[in-house]
Amino acid sequence: MAKLEQFLNFHTHNVLELPTERSILNVLGQDLTTYDFDAGRWVSVGIHPWYVDVKTWESQLKELERRAAQPEVKMVGECGLDRLIPLSLEIQLQVFEAQVQVAERVQKPVVIHSVRAFNELLQWSKNRRTQVPLVIHGFVNKPQIAHQLLQKGFYLSFGAALLRHDSHASIVIREMPLERVFLENDDRTIPIEAVYQAAATHLQWSTGYLQSQIWTNFATLFSQK
Repeated sequence: MAKLEQFLNFHTHNVLELPTERSILNVLGQDLTTYDFDAGRWVSVGIHPWYVDVKTWESQLKELERRAAQPEVKMVGECGLDRLIPLSLEIQLQVFEAQVQVAERVQKPVVIHSVRAFNELLQWSKNRRTQVPLVIHGFVNKPQIAHQLLQKGFYLSFGAALLRHDSHASIVIREMPLERVFLENDDRTIPIEAVYQAAATHLQWSTGYLQSQIWTNFATLFSQK
């Protein structure tokens, strides 16, 4: 069970969970058959675009859907689009769309990885009325992109970039509605408390108020139908 005084760590690759946090561990598609699911640990499951194998991803998808129905799995992902890898965007979109469909069948939010592919993601969202919330993890892009995503109903999750006062993330978080914000440490070893403290400083709010609001946001993800 989560405690409201804990820090919700929305997305992490760090297996160790500290007593002060409630984290959602990302389990990648290639690890789904070997990961020992613990009923006490929250996880997300997804086929990351970096690790898509054109020959095996459909079989991975079947395992993902079986796992996604389990109660400890809170979200599907991370999945998405990445222009910095050699895999074609056409195949990436196919794999991404298939995972969104899985999320819709199990009625769980989607955690999205997007690198230099926000135009494609926004175009996809214009033609796709999703039945589950969509969250961009590790957002570090420009305010204009954030505005377009927020208009389309996306949530944004911010990480260690908030520790740099002049980063895009630090600017965006000050300009967006707090009810659409999450915080994470992704694959960094920085404590999630430090991310919360940086966000609270940018917003000029108390860390406790921010903790409470983000837990409210998390509950809202699962109330949307």
